Amino acid sequence: MVNDAVVVGSGPNGLSAAIVLAEHGRSVLVLEGADRIGGGTRTEELTLPGFAHDVCSAIHPFAPTSPFFEARSFDDHGLEWVHPDAPVAHPLDDGSAVIIERSLDETVAGLGPDGKGYRRIIEPAVRHWDRLSAHILGPMLRIPRHPFVLARFGLTGAIPATTLANAVFETDRGSAVFAGLAAHGILPLTNPLTGSFGIVFAATAHISGWPFPRSGSQSIADAMASYLGDLGGRIKTGAYVESVDELPDDADLLFDVTPHSLIEIAGSRLPDRYRRKLARYRYGPGAFKIDYALDGPIPWIAEECLRAATVHLGGTMAEIAAGERAVAAGDHPDRPFVLLAQQSLFDPTRAPDGKHTGWAYCHVPNGSTIDMTDRIEAQIERFAPGFRDRVLAKRVHGPAALQARNPNYVGGDIAGGSHGFGQLLARPVLSSNPYATPASGIFLCSSSTPPGGGVHGMCGYHAAHAALST
Repeated sequence: MVNDAVVVGSGPNGLSAAIVLAEHGRSVLVLEGADRIGGGTRTEELTLPGFAHDVCSAIHPFAPTSPFFEARSFDDHGLEWVHPDAPVAHPLDDGSAVIIERSLDETVAGLGPDGKGYRRIIEPAVRHWDRLSAHILGPMLRIPRHPFVLARFGLTGAIPATTLANAVFETDRGSAVFAGLAAHGILPLTNPLTGSFGIVFAATAHISGWPFPRSGSQSIADAMASYLGDLGGRIKTGAYVESVDELPDDADLLFDVTPHSLIEIAGSRLPDRYRRKLARYRYGPGAFKIDYALDGPIPWIAEECLRAATVHLGGTMAEIAAGERAVAAGDHPDRPFVLLAQQSLFDPTRAPDGKHTGWAYCHVPNGSTIDMTDRIEAQIERFAPGFRDRVLAKRVHGPAALQARNPNYVGGDIAGGSHGFGQLLARPVLSSNPYATPASGIFLCSSSTPPGGGVHGMCGYHAAHAALST
């Protein structure tokens, strides 16, 4: 069968690119090197039989409101979003916890004296999300359709997260929870633009509630594959592509790979200048991840943490900022910022009756070989004493193990590249159409293109439209 397009890689961006192309009447073949589709959206029994663990991505703040997912019905293909009672919990050392509620008003009320400042910086993004997301979920170098909305967001979001928090919050509660949200940018919180990560992640909590798919993130990939199959698209697993010469000359080629991999695969067809630019692409910090099979729920001191699927562990803003700064400097903090998910509280398909799963990771320097298990578990025990007694089994993935499972996680970088200021604009190169390469028919559709990491499908969506426009 002759294919109009070949997509290399079956992560959510590769699959979204294939779907858009198929919707426009193109015959599409997806080639996946692994024996299962999904990339960062896979679920496996990593610890004990009956315990379903997300291999990488677990919670999906952007997926439900992404223009790609929002415009298509995947529920007929087995995708069901689970919405926890509260999107995020942030326990503190005094035994309390800050809760980001789905309701902005309830969150403001719970923050007490910090509620006014929280509303001031978050409410505009929530109110204008449709207009704002149209820009932040696409190429950065373009004329904005809603310049005033974007300008207001930019004036606030450009401020470093620590500076912004100190300016708007009166107590440690507000600054701590904002620091945890901003730390999703995987950057020192004193860097410019890190305030924007805190604002955006907070806004998604009030808009989409930080849901996750029932039965695991694999459900996302499986639903997208089923949808693609109905359109006539095909997927072949166990088909690792080493060279562009293995692919048809007369088809559009879309690569769900990072820039350095694109050089290895298609370098012979890329101009020297472009290839040198790709070679300068910077990868960000890695992740050190642990999956747990548990004998019961995590015994949080602040029981309200059981209302959230996502828990941020890091105490104060000062501690979180110090940890992220240390990672950026190549160090391993004694008290790392830990992102933890407890999906089994809301999805009984994840574990046997009465049992639970835990999913936790911290940031580490790219390519780190340091075992962070004790430091992660110390952070959990700090806010949930007795946690270790509930561990039935665990599975550890350091940066090398993560990259072995997904070649796009270079050095353990799960975001597909640093989100530092220069690279936020030039991802992977400075261009108004970063998905197209100078080589005819070759496109990049991975999270190394705008809008970057996360499960939203928008990198593939934009890359497909770039291919369709040529």
